[in-house]
Amino acid sequence: MKLLRLNALAPNFQLPKTAATIGNFDGVHLGHQAMIAQLKQLAAAQNLKTLVMIFEPQPLEFFKGYEAPPRISSLREKVEYLTELGVDYIAIAKFDNHFRSLSAESFADILKNKLNAEHLVLGDDFHFGKNRQGNSEFLRGYGFQVTNLNTIALDGHRVSSTRIRHTLQAGDLALAAKLLGRPYSITGRVQYGDQIGRTIDFPTINVRLNRHKPCLNGIYGVEVVCETRSLKDKVKADNPEKPGIAGYEPTALFGAGHVGTRPAIKQQHPEWRLEVHFPDVSANLYGLLMRVTFLNYLHGEKDYPSLEALKAGIDDDVEKLLEFRQNTPNFPF
Repeated sequence: MKLLRLNALAPNFQLPKTAATIGNFDGVHLGHQAMIAQLKQLAAAQNLKTLVMIFEPQPLEFFKGYEAPPRISSLREKVEYLTELGVDYIAIAKFDNHFRSLSAESFADILKNKLNAEHLVLGDDFHFGKNRQGNSEFLRGYGFQVTNLNTIALDGHRVSSTRIRHTLQAGDLALAAKLLGRPYSITGRVQYGDQIGRTIDFPTINVRLNRHKPCLNGIYGVEVVCETRSLKDKVKADNPEKPGIAGYEPTALFGAGHVGTRPAIKQQHPEWRLEVHFPDVSANLYGLLMRVTFLNYLHGEKDYPSLEALKAGIDDDVEKLLEFRQNTPNFPF
């Protein structure tokens, strides 16, 4: 896979002939996967390369800022999932004032001249260009072959990023996994936090979210994998007497995850955080790239009246999550 940034391409740049699809691809869910499968099939039949065009930021994030819907997947995660699906090119369009002002004709020219698209695979409600002027019929008139993919449904309801957001916010991790085609996870590097957890005997790793706000809120049982080395080996090397609780993957650890703004800790500027406490672990994990997979929703975020009450609440949460791990010998979904 080759990654392209449209705003950085040379004026005379041109790809081999491509079959392309366009969209946010937030979550790269079952509907997106069906679109990529159709794209690959058509490309193979016509001897074309496959290309996926995505927007960064997502358009609603540009227009609404923090009030935009939460992100399912970061840019990095999208690229990883699309790469796993076997596309040849991913083109990132920087969504800014210039891009939002493009006419339908200018947008189509990018597809034709920069991305060398001959065949397009699009959703049945796809629109583009300033004021959403363009659609599939416009593109057919512009000389493209266009295939429209019908809506993908699960349990009689449309598979969509909006549905997955609502499912995650409701804590239904099993249904979210069905809609995504994989368990829901967040990938980010361990960064320095304010280390308040250490003061109440519950040290945590602070995993960078890489999105304006997440789809989750609350306390979760999680499995954590380091993307660059064995997390279990790293923890054992740092302190063999505190090896942690094994996860389901061979190199993973089980932990208690928290996603939220920590209302119990009075802050002038609350920020969304993903924190994970590993029971029975003492290790230096700063800077490591972690994938946190959400296995079990315990409850929503609580506003405790004091740090003592917070500590008691965390203690109870960890006990319940360890009980879940003990009673769930196999991956839960």
